[in-house]
Amino acid sequence: MKRFKNLFLIACLSILVIACGGNKHYAAIPAQSTVLILGDSLTYGTGADKDQDYASMLASDTGWNVINAGVPGNTSLNGLDRLPDLLSEHRVDLLIVELGGNDFLQHVPEEETTKNLKAILAQSKAKSIPTVLLAIPAFSPIGAAFGSLSDHPLYEKLAQETDTPLIAEVFSDVLSKNGLKSDQIHPNAEGYRIVEKGLRKALVKLGFLAKV
Repeated sequence: MKRFKNLFLIACLSILVIACGGNKHYAAIPAQSTVLILGDSLTYGTGADKDQDYASMLASDTGWNVINAGVPGNTSLNGLDRLPDLLSEHRVDLLIVELGGNDFLQHVPEEETTKNLKAILAQSKAKSIPTVLLAIPAFSPIGAAFGSLSDHPLYEKLAQETDTPLIAEVFSDVLSKNGLKSDQIHPNAEGYRIVEKGLRKALVKLGFLAKV
């Protein structure tokens, strides 16, 4: 009897985990839709020639109208300040947020970066815009030198707290390989190509993008 109760409890917990967790599947974003990428130099494409940034390649591979709102040097606060005008100017169907790297470089307190990113996500959710977080590696000169970078843990925590889909390890994987970098913090053209491929694969898995 005790064994039966334990099995029943395990079964109930399993159902609860399935109901509350797991990978969500989101509605597909059709071709010609407007996708805004709010970011810094990694989105702008520093380190590669024109049209070799991952935003341009994503537009070419998906048929989306991808707006590259990457500004070199921008922090999470700068992105937060720019977002209202961008959302007023464009009818955005999907927002991708790539920010935080300059916060880490400038040693902005983690709680401040988290607060700014939460405010960005709150703005998009207030307008019912599907939003994705793109994780950035934690600042680590040693990790960069020895090819071992990993995402800053704030992204996973933030994604869980705000119920926002997270695309992880894309930039960390690329920036861990010297042959894919133009300098210590930016990919080269081949690196951006791999970033775009990883981003696109993740968007397909989440359901935002049909396989192309």
